[in-house]
Amino acid sequence: MSVTHPVDTCSMAGAWRLYPGRAMSLKPKADAELRLRRGGAWVTLGETDHGIPGASGDRFLQDGDTLVVPAGACLVMEALDAREGADPVLFDWTDRAVEAPAMGRFSREVVMPSRDLVLALGQAALALSRVLRGLLGYSEFLVAGRGRVLTPMESMRS
Repeated sequence: MSVTHPVDTCSMAGAWRLYPGRAMSLKPKADAELRLRRGGAWVTLGETDHGIPGASGDRFLQDGDTLVVPAGACLVMEALDAREGADPVLFDWTDRAVEAPAMGRFSREVVMPSRDLVLALGQAALALSRVLRGLLGYSEFLVAGRGRVLTPMESMRS
């Protein structure tokens, strides 16, 4: 007798649920991290393109456990508690970002504020030019005093 479970696939980072009696297949395009928040899971990590020794095989993960999944690996996971009505396994799936080098004191205290100042001055210059353009659009109202400049024919009627 063979037992088959429906298999879901997920490819987006975020918080996920894996319900009892279901399996989930994950295949990251970049290195990723699987972190269990609640429950236990049986995880099978297939062969990777990197050929890392010991990277493939079965693992049993519990609350708080983390597993780094290399790019191109095929991971299949299933809830350990397969009873009907059991709580789902909660886990986070995140991309492992390449960490940026730490910012030095000079960059933090001089370079960053300088960039902010240049940005602020540019926005102030843009706002000033928009105000001047708006005022120039009303120049005919400012000259006539009554809303518009009168033509010579109109000025003779008054």
